Amino acid sequence: METYKFKTNINCGSCVRAVTPHLNKLEGVQEWKVDTDNPDKVLEVKADAADAQAIKSTLEKAGFHAEQI
Repeated sequence: METYKFKTNINCGSCVRAVTPHLNKLEGVQEWKVDTDNPDKVLEVKADAADAQAIKSTLEKAGFHAEQI
């Protein structure tokens, strides 16, 4: 299983709720969380089949920016 980290603009509970169905539907994602207290709003995704580009594309479709760190 891979762990990916992204700097995002997911900055509040409403943003987390907005992205939840998109990340939950992404095949291969086992677990994810967003640290909204971190200035970079770091999203950490644990996945066994999804890759960084698939995760980034999913976030962009949901209306959020993601930059892998």
